[in-house]
Amino acid sequence: MGTEANELLQRSKSLLDQFDPATHPMTKFTTGDDDHVGDDYFLDSGDKIRYFLESDAVDKDGRLNRDKQKAVNKIGHGLHELDPAFRRVTLENERLRSIVRDLKFHHDPVALQSMVITKQQQIGGEVPEHNDSTFLYTDPPSALGFWIALEKCTASNGALSFLPGSHKTTPVTKRFVRLGSGKGTGFEALVSPEEEKAAQEQPKGEYIMETCEPGDLVLIHGSVLHKSERNTSPNTRFAYTFHMVESPPYAKYDEKNWLQPTETMPFSRVLPPGEIAVF
Repeated sequence: MGTEANELLQRSKSLLDQFDPATHPMTKFTTGDDDHVGDDYFLDSGDKIRYFLESDAVDKDGRLNRDKQKAVNKIGHGLHELDPAFRRVTLENERLRSIVRDLKFHHDPVALQSMVITKQQQIGGEVPEHNDSTFLYTDPPSALGFWIALEKCTASNGALSFLPGSHKTTPVTKRFVRLGSGKGTGFEALVSPEEEKAAQEQPKGEYIMETCEPGDLVLIHGSVLHKSERNTSPNTRFAYTFHMVESPPYAKYDEKNWLQPTETMPFSRVLPPGEIAVF
């Protein structure tokens, strides 16, 4: 996907140029259990193109301390529907549909939560260990991440690392949910405290880092544990990622999930109209 990756990289940089900090609420993006995004700018972003800032790019007075192009952590979450370049790669891509059919993972997948993660040079934040089904929970779990490197991903600029086999051994123990009007977001337990403790204490093995070239596609099972380190290099690490989940009646998307479909933008079907994968 080298040609598409370069197109998406240039489009991403164009979107950064269009970013207007004067109209932005200075929303930073973090993924830790104790410090997470919960404001309306984030919660209402599923059907919009919005900008989320690196924590280290905003000073104590809420002002950017660097150029806007170098301050953004990610752009999301409706790129796959609203931007023609990202739509072509995500929803109008026959090669991607062929992968979906060959995987036999979903009967009727929908795409959601599309974003460009910029991993800015020197300040690109660490993303701690997590699995994607925690954030896009379905019953049964069905999340699958499509992660496309738009730039070279190395050990020094935040390449992804994975815990092999963890999708088979590590249960989804919590989900990231809306807490209700004005309360933002939080984590809700899916198992007992004893089961959560046992899951945390089980032997984990060794993480494997996967460096990538521009255009490489990485498929991320919704239950596999993965992470990325802080970008300490002078180079950015742009990547485009979106997710697929199964549709009813094969799986139920949880109404508490932070991201919800809207009347103007229901979740986007990936396969052609009328096609249901049989396996």
